[in-house]
Amino acid sequence: MRDILPVVVDGLWRQGAKNLAVRLVSAEGQPLPAWTPGAHIDLHLPCGLIRQYSLTGSPAERDRYLLCIARESQSRGGSRYIHDTLRPGQPLMISAPRNHFPLHEGGHVVLLAAGIGITPLLAMAHARAASGASFTLHYYVSRAQEAAFATEIARQLTGGICQIHCSDEGQSPRQRLAQDLGAPDADTRVYFCGPPGFMARVRDTARAVGWEEAQLHSEAFQPPAPTAASAASAADVTFTITLASTGERWPVPGDKTIAKVLQEHGVAVPLSCEMGICGACLTPVREGTVDHRDTVQSEAEKQVAEQHIALCCSRSLSANLVIDLAG
Repeated sequence: MRDILPVVVDGLWRQGAKNLAVRLVSAEGQPLPAWTPGAHIDLHLPCGLIRQYSLTGSPAERDRYLLCIARESQSRGGSRYIHDTLRPGQPLMISAPRNHFPLHEGGHVVLLAAGIGITPLLAMAHARAASGASFTLHYYVSRAQEAAFATEIARQLTGGICQIHCSDEGQSPRQRLAQDLGAPDADTRVYFCGPPGFMARVRDTARAVGWEEAQLHSEAFQPPAPTAASAASAADVTFTITLASTGERWPVPGDKTIAKVLQEHGVAVPLSCEMGICGACLTPVREGTVDHRDTVQSEAEKQVAEQHIALCCSRSLSANLVIDLAG
Protein backbone atom coordinates (compact mmCIF):
# COMPACT_ATOMS: atom_id res chain seq x y z
CA MET A 1 0.00 0.00 0.00
CA ARG A 2 1.33 3.43 -0.91
CA ASP A 3 2.23 5.87 1.86
CA ILE A 4 -0.68 8.08 2.87
CA LEU A 5 0.24 11.47 4.35
CA PRO A 6 -1.93 13.79 6.46
CA VAL A 7 -1.91 17.39 5.23
CA VAL A 8 -3.84 20.61 5.83
CA VAL A 9 -5.14 23.09 3.28
CA ASP A 10 -2.96 26.11 4.02
CA GLY A 11 -4.24 28.41 1.30
CA LEU A 12 -6.63 28.76 -1.62
CA TRP A 13 -6.52 31.50 -4.23
CA ARG A 14 -7.59 32.18 -7.77
CA GLN A 15 -5.16 31.55 -10.63
CA GLY A 16 -6.83 32.75 -13.79
CA ALA A 17 -10.55 32.80 -14.46
CA LYS A 18 -11.15 29.05 -14.09
CA ASN A 19 -8.37 27.80 -11.83
CA LEU A 20 -7.86 27.47 -8.09
CA ALA A 21 -4.42 27.19 -6.51
CA VAL A 22 -4.26 24.93 -3.45
CA ARG A 23 -1.35 25.02 -1.00
CA LEU A 24 -0.93 21.98 1.25
CA VAL A 25 1.31 21.67 4.31
CA SER A 26 2.09 18.73 6.56
CA ALA A 27 -0.42 18.22 9.36
CA GLU A 28 2.49 17.16 11.56
CA GLY A 29 4.68 20.16 10.83
CA GLN A 30 7.34 18.07 9.09
CA PRO A 31 8.92 18.60 5.67
CA LEU A 32 6.98 16.86 2.95
CA PRO A 33 8.61 14.15 0.81
CA ALA A 34 10.91 15.41 -1.92
CA TRP A 35 9.56 15.41 -5.46
CA THR A 36 10.81 15.97 -8.96
CA PRO A 37 9.26 17.96 -11.83
CA GLY A 38 6.43 16.05 -13.51
CA ALA A 39 5.36 14.33 -10.27
CA HIS A 40 1.78 14.14 -9.09
CA ILE A 41 -0.05 13.11 -5.94
CA ASP A 42 -3.35 11.41 -5.18
CA LEU A 43 -5.66 13.76 -3.33
CA HIS A 44 -8.14 11.93 -1.08
CA LEU A 45 -11.19 14.18 -0.84
CA PRO A 46 -13.65 14.05 2.08
CA CYS A 47 -16.46 13.30 -0.39
CA GLY A 48 -14.85 9.89 -1.00
CA LEU A 49 -13.20 10.68 -4.33
CA ILE A 50 -9.51 10.22 -5.12
CA ARG A 51 -8.07 12.46 -7.80
CA GLN A 52 -4.59 12.99 -9.25
CA TYR A 53 -3.06 16.45 -9.53
CA SER A 54 0.39 17.49 -10.70
CA LEU A 55 2.64 19.28 -8.25
CA THR A 56 3.66 22.71 -9.47
CA GLY A 57 5.89 25.57 -8.43
CA SER A 58 9.41 24.95 -7.21
CA PRO A 59 10.45 21.39 -6.20
CA ALA A 60 12.91 23.00 -3.77
CA GLU A 61 10.06 24.07 -1.47
CA ARG A 62 9.78 21.12 0.92
CA ASP A 63 7.46 22.83 3.40
CA ARG A 64 4.49 22.86 1.03
CA TYR A 65 2.92 21.29 -2.02
CA LEU A 66 1.26 23.53 -4.59
CA LEU A 67 -1.55 22.34 -6.86
CA CYS A 68 -3.66 24.19 -9.38
CA ILE A 69 -7.04 22.76 -10.34
CA ALA A 70 -9.23 23.88 -13.22
CA ARG A 71 -13.00 23.94 -12.83
CA GLU A 72 -14.11 21.32 -15.32
CA SER A 73 -17.48 21.79 -17.01
CA GLN A 74 -17.93 18.00 -17.10
CA SER A 75 -16.42 17.32 -13.69
CA ARG A 76 -16.69 13.80 -12.26
CA GLY A 77 -16.96 15.47 -8.87
CA GLY A 78 -13.33 16.23 -7.97
CA SER A 79 -12.81 19.72 -9.36
CA ARG A 80 -16.35 20.73 -8.41
CA TYR A 81 -15.74 19.72 -4.78
CA ILE A 82 -12.40 21.53 -4.65
CA HIS A 83 -13.78 24.76 -6.12
CA ASP A 84 -17.08 24.79 -4.19
CA THR A 85 -16.38 23.07 -0.87
CA LEU A 86 -12.67 22.93 0.01
CA ARG A 87 -11.68 25.47 2.67
CA PRO A 88 -8.44 26.67 4.35
CA GLY A 89 -7.64 24.64 7.45
CA GLN A 90 -9.35 21.52 6.12
CA PRO A 91 -7.45 18.28 6.79
CA LEU A 92 -6.86 15.95 3.85
CA MET A 93 -4.95 12.80 3.04
CA ILE A 94 -2.59 12.53 0.07
CA SER A 95 -0.27 9.94 -1.40
CA ALA A 96 3.47 10.36 -1.58
CA PRO A 97 4.50 11.89 -4.94
CA ARG A 98 5.15 9.61 -7.90
CA ASN A 99 6.48 10.54 -11.30
CA HIS A 100 5.65 9.05 -14.70
CA PHE A 101 6.60 12.26 -16.51
CA PRO A 102 10.23 12.85 -15.47
CA LEU A 103 12.37 15.72 -16.69
CA HIS A 104 15.67 14.54 -18.19
CA GLU A 105 18.86 16.41 -17.44
CA GLY A 106 21.10 18.03 -20.01
CA GLY A 107 20.51 19.76 -23.30
CA HIS A 108 17.82 22.32 -24.07
CA VAL A 109 14.13 21.65 -23.41
CA VAL A 110 11.03 23.06 -25.06
CA LEU A 111 7.99 23.12 -22.77
CA LEU A 112 4.56 23.35 -24.43
CA ALA A 113 1.51 23.76 -22.18
CA ALA A 114 -2.17 24.36 -22.83
CA GLY A 115 -4.77 25.15 -20.18
CA ILE A 116 -4.14 23.48 -16.84
CA GLY A 117 -1.31 21.51 -18.49
CA ILE A 118 0.89 24.36 -17.27
CA THR A 119 1.13 22.78 -13.80
CA PRO A 120 3.82 20.10 -14.40
CA LEU A 121 5.64 22.23 -16.97
CA LEU A 122 5.92 25.23 -14.64
CA ALA A 123 7.68 22.93 -12.15
CA MET A 124 10.04 21.88 -14.94
CA ALA A 125 10.74 25.52 -15.76
CA HIS A 126 11.54 26.22 -12.10
CA ALA A 127 13.92 23.25 -11.95
CA ARG A 128 15.71 24.30 -15.13
CA ALA A 129 16.05 27.86 -13.85
CA ALA A 130 17.44 26.65 -10.51
CA SER A 131 20.09 24.54 -12.25
CA GLY A 132 20.99 27.21 -14.80
CA ALA A 133 19.92 24.98 -17.71
CA SER A 134 18.30 26.50 -20.78
CA PHE A 135 14.63 26.10 -21.63
CA THR A 136 11.75 27.69 -23.53
CA LEU A 137 8.20 27.68 -22.18
CA HIS A 138 5.20 28.31 -24.44
CA TYR A 139 1.82 28.49 -22.67
CA TYR A 140 -1.33 28.53 -24.81
CA VAL A 141 -4.65 29.83 -23.47
CA SER A 142 -7.90 30.99 -25.05
CA ARG A 143 -7.80 34.39 -23.37
CA ALA A 144 -5.24 36.20 -21.23
CA GLN A 145 -7.53 36.17 -18.17
CA GLU A 146 -7.58 32.36 -18.22
CA ALA A 147 -3.81 31.95 -17.73
CA ALA A 148 -2.64 30.47 -14.43
CA PHE A 149 0.57 31.83 -12.88
CA ALA A 150 0.62 34.61 -15.49
CA THR A 151 2.52 37.04 -13.25
CA GLU A 152 5.13 34.44 -12.36
CA ILE A 153 5.63 33.46 -16.00
CA ALA A 154 5.83 37.10 -17.12
CA ARG A 155 8.78 37.67 -14.74
CA GLN A 156 10.87 35.33 -16.95
CA LEU A 157 12.54 32.58 -14.92
CA THR A 158 16.33 32.67 -15.00
CA GLY A 159 17.88 31.05 -18.04
CA GLY A 160 14.63 30.58 -19.90
CA ILE A 161 12.28 32.27 -22.32
CA CYS A 162 8.64 32.19 -21.16
CA GLN A 163 5.75 33.24 -23.38
CA ILE A 164 1.97 33.17 -23.04
CA HIS A 165 0.00 32.89 -26.30
CA CYS A 166 -3.70 33.82 -26.48
CA SER A 167 -5.96 32.35 -29.15
CA ASP A 168 -8.22 35.42 -29.18
CA GLU A 169 -5.15 37.44 -30.19
CA GLY A 170 -4.37 35.19 -33.16
CA GLN A 171 -1.80 33.02 -31.34
CA SER A 172 -3.53 29.65 -31.15
CA PRO A 173 -1.51 26.40 -31.11
CA ARG A 174 -2.70 25.71 -34.66
CA GLN A 175 -1.04 28.94 -35.79
CA ARG A 176 2.10 28.80 -33.63
CA LEU A 177 3.16 25.22 -32.90
CA ALA A 178 5.43 24.69 -35.90
CA GLN A 179 7.48 27.82 -35.16
CA ASP A 180 7.46 27.29 -31.38
CA LEU A 181 8.74 23.73 -31.77
CA GLY A 182 11.43 24.89 -34.17
CA ALA A 183 13.70 22.67 -36.20
CA PRO A 184 14.65 19.31 -34.65
CA ASP A 185 17.87 19.32 -32.64
CA ALA A 186 19.55 16.20 -31.31
CA ASP A 187 20.31 17.80 -27.92
CA THR A 188 16.76 19.08 -27.33
CA ARG A 189 13.73 17.39 -25.79
CA VAL A 190 10.10 18.48 -25.99
CA TYR A 191 7.68 18.18 -23.06
CA PHE A 192 3.99 18.88 -23.52
CA CYS A 193 0.80 18.66 -21.51
CA GLY A 194 -2.79 19.80 -22.02
CA PRO A 195 -6.17 18.69 -23.41
CA PRO A 196 -6.25 15.63 -25.72
CA GLY A 197 -6.72 17.71 -28.89
CA PHE A 198 -3.70 19.85 -28.06
CA MET A 199 -1.58 16.80 -27.26
CA ALA A 200 -2.43 15.17 -30.58
CA ARG A 201 -1.67 18.38 -32.49
CA VAL A 202 1.74 18.77 -30.81
CA ARG A 203 2.73 15.20 -31.60
CA ASP A 204 1.52 15.39 -35.20
CA THR A 205 3.26 18.72 -35.77
CA ALA A 206 6.50 17.51 -34.21
CA ARG A 207 6.55 14.37 -36.32
CA ALA A 208 5.77 16.37 -39.46
CA VAL A 209 8.82 18.61 -39.01
CA GLY A 210 11.14 15.72 -38.16
CA TRP A 211 11.31 15.35 -34.38
CA GLU A 212 12.12 11.82 -33.22
CA GLU A 213 9.63 10.01 -30.98
CA ALA A 214 12.30 9.57 -28.30
CA GLN A 215 12.59 13.36 -28.00
CA LEU A 216 8.88 13.83 -27.26
CA HIS A 217 7.56 13.49 -23.71
CA SER A 218 3.97 14.02 -22.66
CA GLU A 219 1.45 13.53 -19.89
CA ALA A 220 -2.29 13.18 -20.35
CA PHE A 221 -4.85 14.50 -17.86
CA GLN A 222 -7.65 12.65 -19.65
CA PRO A 223 -7.85 9.35 -21.51
CA PRO A 224 -7.76 9.74 -25.30
CA ALA A 225 -10.98 9.67 -27.28
CA PRO A 226 -11.81 6.16 -28.54
CA THR A 227 -10.55 5.42 -32.02
CA ALA A 228 -12.57 3.56 -34.64
CA ALA A 229 -10.47 0.46 -33.96
CA SER A 230 -11.05 0.57 -30.20
CA ALA A 231 -14.76 1.19 -30.71
CA ALA A 232 -14.94 -1.86 -32.94
CA SER A 233 -13.43 -4.00 -30.16
CA ALA A 234 -15.82 -2.71 -27.51
CA ALA A 235 -17.40 -6.16 -27.23
CA ASP A 236 -14.39 -7.51 -25.32
CA VAL A 237 -14.01 -11.26 -24.99
CA THR A 238 -13.60 -13.02 -21.66
CA PHE A 239 -10.09 -14.00 -20.56
CA THR A 240 -8.60 -15.39 -17.36
CA ILE A 241 -6.53 -13.44 -14.85
CA THR A 242 -4.11 -15.47 -12.71
CA LEU A 243 -2.17 -14.40 -9.62
CA ALA A 244 1.48 -15.47 -9.84
CA SER A 245 1.78 -15.59 -6.04
CA THR A 246 -1.07 -18.04 -5.34
CA GLY A 247 -2.16 -19.49 -8.66
CA GLU A 248 -5.71 -18.28 -8.09
CA ARG A 249 -7.51 -17.49 -11.33
CA TRP A 250 -10.79 -15.91 -12.33
CA PRO A 251 -12.55 -15.06 -15.59
CA VAL A 252 -12.66 -11.39 -16.63
CA PRO A 253 -15.82 -10.80 -18.72
CA GLY A 254 -16.08 -8.03 -21.30
CA ASP A 255 -18.15 -5.78 -19.05
CA LYS A 256 -15.70 -5.80 -16.12
CA THR A 257 -12.15 -4.58 -15.61
CA ILE A 258 -9.38 -6.73 -14.18
CA ALA A 259 -9.37 -4.49 -11.12
CA LYS A 260 -13.09 -5.02 -10.56
CA VAL A 261 -12.79 -8.80 -10.78
CA LEU A 262 -9.86 -8.85 -8.37
CA GLN A 263 -11.73 -6.68 -5.87
CA GLU A 264 -14.77 -8.92 -6.07
CA HIS A 265 -12.53 -11.78 -4.94
CA GLY A 266 -11.02 -9.88 -2.04
CA VAL A 267 -7.76 -8.89 -3.71
CA ALA A 268 -6.51 -5.40 -2.80
CA VAL A 269 -5.83 -3.28 -5.88
CA PRO A 270 -4.03 0.12 -5.63
CA LEU A 271 -6.59 2.08 -7.64
CA SER A 272 -6.70 5.84 -8.06
CA CYS A 273 -7.79 7.46 -11.35
CA GLU A 274 -9.42 4.30 -12.82
CA MET A 275 -8.83 5.74 -16.32
CA GLY A 276 -5.28 4.58 -17.04
CA ILE A 277 -3.66 8.00 -16.66
CA CYS A 278 -2.04 7.89 -13.21
CA GLY A 279 -0.02 4.66 -12.96
CA ALA A 280 -1.23 3.68 -9.49
CA CYS A 281 -2.34 0.21 -10.59
CA LEU A 282 0.52 -0.66 -12.97
CA THR A 283 1.37 -4.29 -12.22
CA PRO A 284 4.10 -6.60 -13.58
CA VAL A 285 2.97 -9.22 -16.11
CA ARG A 286 4.61 -12.65 -15.93
CA GLU A 287 2.79 -14.43 -18.77
CA GLY A 288 0.39 -13.47 -21.54
CA THR A 289 -0.06 -10.65 -24.04
CA VAL A 290 -1.38 -7.31 -22.82
CA ASP A 291 -3.95 -5.20 -24.66
CA HIS A 292 -2.63 -1.84 -23.43
CA ARG A 293 -5.26 0.88 -23.05
CA ASP A 294 -3.55 3.25 -20.63
CA THR A 295 -1.91 6.56 -21.46
CA VAL A 296 0.58 6.65 -18.59
CA GLN A 297 3.08 4.35 -20.31
CA SER A 298 4.95 5.34 -23.44
CA GLU A 299 4.71 3.27 -26.60
CA ALA A 300 8.26 2.09 -25.97
CA GLU A 301 7.35 0.92 -22.43
CA LYS A 302 4.41 -1.02 -23.85
CA GLN A 303 6.79 -2.95 -26.10
CA VAL A 304 9.50 -4.01 -23.61
CA ALA A 305 9.91 -7.63 -22.54
CA GLU A 306 9.07 -6.98 -18.88
CA GLN A 307 5.65 -5.40 -19.27
CA HIS A 308 3.27 -3.78 -16.82
CA ILE A 309 -0.50 -3.63 -17.12
CA ALA A 310 -2.91 -0.96 -15.91
CA LEU A 311 -5.47 -3.08 -14.08
CA CYS A 312 -8.12 -0.37 -14.25
CA CYS A 313 -8.49 -0.29 -18.03
CA SER A 314 -6.23 -2.64 -20.01
CA ARG A 315 -7.12 -6.18 -21.02
CA SER A 316 -5.52 -9.33 -22.42
CA LEU A 317 -5.01 -10.49 -25.99
CA SER A 318 -4.22 -13.99 -24.72
CA ALA A 319 -6.60 -16.42 -23.08
CA ASN A 320 -4.74 -16.16 -19.78
CA LEU A 321 -2.77 -13.34 -18.18
CA VAL A 322 -0.51 -13.95 -15.18
CA ILE A 323 0.21 -10.89 -13.02
CA ASP A 324 2.46 -10.32 -10.02
CA LEU A 325 0.75 -8.03 -7.51
CA ALA A 326 3.65 -8.60 -5.12
CA GLY A 327 6.15 -7.36 -7.69
